[in-house]
This record gives sequence, structure tokens and C-alpha cells, in this order.
Amino acid sequence: MIKYRLAPTSIYKRAHKAFIKKHPELKDNIEERLNLLQENPQDPSLKNHRLTGQLKGLHAISISYEYRLVFKTEGEIIYLLNIGIHDDVY
Repeated sequence: MIKYRLAPTSIYKRAHKAFIKKHPELKDNIEERLNLLQENPQDPSLKNHRLTGQLKGLHAISISYEYRLVFKTEGEIIYLLNIGIHDDVY
């Protein structure tokens, strides 16, 4: 199976840093989700779904019930775009 390369954008890096500072209890969960995303973006536990509207062409996975991570895939590269509360990242 192909292992994808994660490429966090500068916006994602800032959002991730702020998110971890606000929610340190989710740090391990995020790392686990990112590892799973890198191994198999279609794993059902990620709840990977396509976005519509202004975010058409992007995907999101669930970090927890209310938190999402938005990304786009180009070939074997997954560009991490944003992380946060459902309503804020959409």
C-alpha cells in the first residue's frame, strides 16, 4: 500500500499550534489520526468525506465529534490545510 506524504501548509501549522495549546488532551488523538491518514486516507474510522460549496475539491476527517481536519490530496501528497471546530474550518 502507498504511504502518503503529509505536507502541512503554513496556515495549518499555525492553526495546529493554537489548537494543541487550547486542547492539549487531543494531541495524541491528532497524531494517531495523522498517522492513519498517512497510511490509509480511506480508513472508515477517519470518516473522510468530500466537501462541497466553496470548499469543493477538499476533504475533511474527524478528529473528534466536533473537531475536523481539512486537507487536499494531490497524487501521493496530502496537504494539511486547517484544523479546528466544525463550523470554523468549513
